[in-house]
Amino acid sequence: MRNDSRISMLNRSRLYKDQFFARKVRRITQFTTPIIRYPTDEEMHDFTILSHVWTLGDRFYKLSNTYYGSVDYWWVIPWFNKKPLESDFNLGDTIHVPRPLELALTYFNIG
Repeated sequence: MRNDSRISMLNRSRLYKDQFFARKVRRITQFTTPIIRYPTDEEMHDFTILSHVWTLGDRFYKLSNTYYGSVDYWWVIPWFNKKPLESDFNLGDTIHVPRPLELALTYFNIG
């Protein structure tokens, strides 16, 4: 989903020859690095920000399913909170979930 519009390339580099052989592959498809920016203070006013208290058993994909109706957008929540790992959150921490999802996705130049 998030890689659908990104440019990809095939890696056939001899530098990876041993890894390719060990994994029984001839090439690896790699995606270009996306350009990601964070909303400015002024742009934050365009969002509705839902609060969620991190509890035992919470996972980004579960929150994504709850708030966005799909597990595919799990990565939006850590990006918006500037905490990339679930282990960055402690029980009782407040997580901010940006809405609408479509607005959050505009901050990712993945083309």
